[in-house]
Amino acid sequence: MWVIYVIQNSGTKELYFGFTSNLKRRLEEHNSGKNISTKRNTGKWMIIYAEAYRDKSDAMNREKRLKHHGSGKHELLKRLPKSRL
Repeated sequence: MWVIYVIQNSGTKELYFGFTSNLKRRLEEHNSGKNISTKRNTGKWMIIYAEAYRDKSDAMNREKRLKHHGSGKHELLKRLPKSRL
């Protein structure tokens, strides 16, 4: 099982999109500062959205569309008004 996810930092309110086969471990990595892209001095990263896929390439393609195509990201975020900080 592969998961694309959206996390948000409680301090900076930044969003980060990613994919993984182990969501719990990956969130721990983000919060421990092991990922240079999400290393912050304040706040904690929290999951605000996740989608599950059986195939890795499907998850990778979805993550790529969310990261690099504004309309996909914009439409997803419109569905999450109360989930974001």
